[in-house]
Amino acid sequence: MPLLGPADPLPHVPRRVLVAGNAGAGKSTLCLRIARSRDLRRVELDSLYWGPRWTPRPEFAAEVAAFAQEDLWVTEYQYKDVRPVLLRRADTVVWLDHPFTTVMTRLVSRTVKRRAARVELWNGNQESPLWSVFTDPGHILRWGWKSYRRNRARVLALAGEVVVVRLRGQAQVERWLAGPLASVGEERAR
Repeated sequence: MPLLGPADPLPHVPRRVLVAGNAGAGKSTLCLRIARSRDLRRVELDSLYWGPRWTPRPEFAAEVAAFAQEDLWVTEYQYKDVRPVLLRRADTVVWLDHPFTTVMTRLVSRTVKRRAARVELWNGNQESPLWSVFTDPGHILRWGWKSYRRNRARVLALAGEVVVVRLRGQAQVERWLAGPLASVGEERAR
């Protein structure tokens, strides 16, 4: 399967889309924009995974397997246990391969804003206290830092299995949304 760029035409109309990228890359935002553009069901994996007090929900894998069988959806490519289920059904992966500085700047900004405003995320959860970045190995900022290279290698390996659209930087995201994604299927309708 090809590794496409922001201007390359899509070989099919995306129906089941995974958005891959590091924490802070903008996966959730892009999922929403793709869902609106292509009239796809938007499923947020974090809301299915996290129960109260940051406890994983036992029904998570079953819920993912159920929606993955549907014909039209977009979600994030994350959570090791369900990635294979999602990948088997996906027809397109959109990879937010932003530079490390972009991702970390976004992640720090988002984390600080959420914590300061005490934003409720999923099922009553809030961002961890900022000082815990020094004591909690699983803190989102540490996680984002540690997982950047691993995420890149994981997504690059998918290019042989599924169509992967690689977008580096927000300008490429905008170009792809307005170009190939907006126009796919139009030529068949004429």
